Amino acid sequence: MGYIPQQSLENLKKYSYKGVDKSIISRYVLNPFWTWFVTLWPLSVAPNTITLTGLAIVFFNFFTMIYYDPMYLTEKGGAEGPPQWIYFTWALGLFAYQSLDAIDGKQARRTGMAGPLGEMFDHGCDAMNTTLEVILASQALNLGRSWWTVASQIATLANFYLTTWEEYHTGQLYLGVCSGPVEGILMIVAIYTITGFYGPSFWDQKFFTVTRLDHISFLHKLPNLPLNESFMVFGAFGMAFNIISSYINVRRATKAAGKPSVRPLLLLLPFVVAASIQIAWLSQPEFNNSAIINSATFVPFLCAWGLQFAHQVGRMILAHVTSTPFPRWDWIWIWSIIGAVDANLPHLLGRAPIIQTSLRNTTIFVYLTLTISFLVYARFCTLVINDITNYLGIACFTVRRKDEHGVWRHKEVPTVDEKRS
Repeated sequence: MGYIPQQSLENLKKYSYKGVDKSIISRYVLNPFWTWFVTLWPLSVAPNTITLTGLAIVFFNFFTMIYYDPMYLTEKGGAEGPPQWIYFTWALGLFAYQSLDAIDGKQARRTGMAGPLGEMFDHGCDAMNTTLEVILASQALNLGRSWWTVASQIATLANFYLTTWEEYHTGQLYLGVCSGPVEGILMIVAIYTITGFYGPSFWDQKFFTVTRLDHISFLHKLPNLPLNESFMVFGAFGMAFNIISSYINVRRATKAAGKPSVRPLLLLLPFVVAASIQIAWLSQPEFNNSAIINSATFVPFLCAWGLQFAHQVGRMILAHVTSTPFPRWDWIWIWSIIGAVDANLPHLLGRAPIIQTSLRNTTIFVYLTLTISFLVYARFCTLVINDITNYLGIACFTVRRKDEHGVWRHKEVPTVDEKRS
């Protein structure tokens, strides 16, 4: 018996991708480029191979941060920052990821491989990229190990969760006039580029001072925040706009289907619960210098959080493509709950933690959490890919399909004339 029940597998053949992209930049600038760019790829290359290539570039960017700034992961004092030229490679790498992520669907249609597997694979890679870019962007913005970085993680994951939640209830992926996969990524590319020219300290300058608005009298009542913190505030307004827009779309879809329009809001609670567990763990009273946010365990903690989130939204997408109930609980949270409760025993029971009694023990526990989170997500991906490919008779990384005799054959790609007809 596989991971996906048989009755749910049968719904895979009914699935068809639907998407709406209202971005002006995407329509008039990027899409013509993507349409040309996909023609450079041979039809023998599977769409998921393109997606995985993009994620590999992001991982390379992440490893360059670790290589050129090892203090970020080894010393409590924090990071010194990589050489400025590295930020240009991050900008190029993220733009390459965006481009490859955009053309995998076009390649799927070119090769006749469009389907639920591509949807699952694409969203899984996007989910992992989200946390990695939070860490890289926070480094470029000179936020370092701080609650601003945590706020950035929450806001970014929340936007991703909202999009997935919206797609589950409306049946289509909706990207508005300003979305994370388009404008959001381009803003981060711009941040990397600016940091490459001026260095991370550029973002510590005051917003009103840099924009020369400090001479306006009524603005004196507002705090003159640094550029990096101002960017976080701007992101908070963007998240509020996305929440409202997503709910309007869900409300419209549920009303059209004759379903309750308030009940879907309850399905936002799983994200609130998951994020609250992580915040509670980070909010631990410092005992023997064991506070995560002030130590070298901060980055692996964020990575573990990101993998748990990827598992959560992966199950949401699986529920979408198989038309099954929305997942409300994820058992991997139990591990983080143990960490949060143990870290807060001084507040809860007035006694020292049992596990995280020192910085060394905290580090071991956080890396163990990272390992378990990785194994759980890797198991989920492996089992789901295996079930879908076996049921649909397709390959994940090659353009092949099983014939009526169960023999693997390279898929016959229709010619341009056949597609037009």
